[in-house]
Amino acid sequence: MIVDVHGSPPHIATMETVITEFLIPQAGFMGPLFTVLVLALVLDALCGDFPWLFRRMPHPVVWVGNLIGWFERRLNKPRYGNRDLLMRGLLTSVAVIGCAAGFGGLVQLISSFGGIFVIADILLLAVLIAQKGLYQHVRAVSVALKRDGLSGGRIAVSMIVGRDPNTLDTAGVSRAAIESCAENFSDGVVAPLFWYVLGGPIGLCAYKAINTLDSMIGHRSARYLYFGRFAARLDDVVNFVPARIAGAVICLAAVIGRKSSGERAWTVMLRDGVKHKSPNAGWQEAAFAGALGLSLAGPRCYGAELVDDPYIGDGRRDANASDIDRALTLYTTSCILNAAWPIVLKVLWIGLI
Repeated sequence: MIVDVHGSPPHIATMETVITEFLIPQAGFMGPLFTVLVLALVLDALCGDFPWLFRRMPHPVVWVGNLIGWFERRLNKPRYGNRDLLMRGLLTSVAVIGCAAGFGGLVQLISSFGGIFVIADILLLAVLIAQKGLYQHVRAVSVALKRDGLSGGRIAVSMIVGRDPNTLDTAGVSRAAIESCAENFSDGVVAPLFWYVLGGPIGLCAYKAINTLDSMIGHRSARYLYFGRFAARLDDVVNFVPARIAGAVICLAAVIGRKSSGERAWTVMLRDGVKHKSPNAGWQEAAFAGALGLSLAGPRCYGAELVDDPYIGDGRRDANASDIDRALTLYTTSCILNAAWPIVLKVLWIGLI
């Protein structure tokens, strides 16, 4: 048998070269992008929200939230006129996004040294993607409903939604958890990956700042109607494409799943996706509603305010903990499909198929 200079048979040496080219950052396929994506997604799947780390230090999103709060307390005053509040909200958004993008630029600079320094990119992406964290929070609602009944479910769902949990019955708690799972699949999983691919650490950090701005000040309440308007509209823009990608991924996952309907997911998404007051959230919620045979959204209470939204989907409204479990199965399959496209592109790039 012929052996190469390193002591391996030719077919073994060839296999080692192919595996190395597949896993290690190379010229082409946008340099280290593939490796960063795969390792970050694996790290997130293993560590989730890194609770052992962020019990000891603030999460980057908490830093952003604190900065937004600092600006909001100083610039959002009732005595200012509407036009003035719009400009002050614009200033707040630009300042916060600029700071976040600057931090992303620092990470990108560190990562540009190559080698072990690429771990800065990997850690940043793993921390700012929320696929396992979202799963755990939604599953906690199902577990609480089964173990502690409605009171436990209300406490658990209050951690992930803004509506008044005391107005929710078991079906309302279950639908709220499923809606949160659907909407945050785009905001917390698909969109961060999308903006990292387009803009690297700068794009990722800027996106998370925009998303946090919308969560904190992008409301239609009297306090934020004008101050948060720019943040809300900007969030609509940056989530426009990711939301539709997320809806399509959910529909594909529904085709694969045994307890979901791919055909109904596509039908309801295309029909009801535009019913949501958000131009983006309706796509994922409609896909979930169709896939699971449920009606989601509808009238809801946020504090003392009743929001009379239309229902999305034409299935059952009496959702329960078992429906949350089905939603989590659909969500898990969607995450796997969302993580698969870098691998497929890499395979196509190096010609393994």
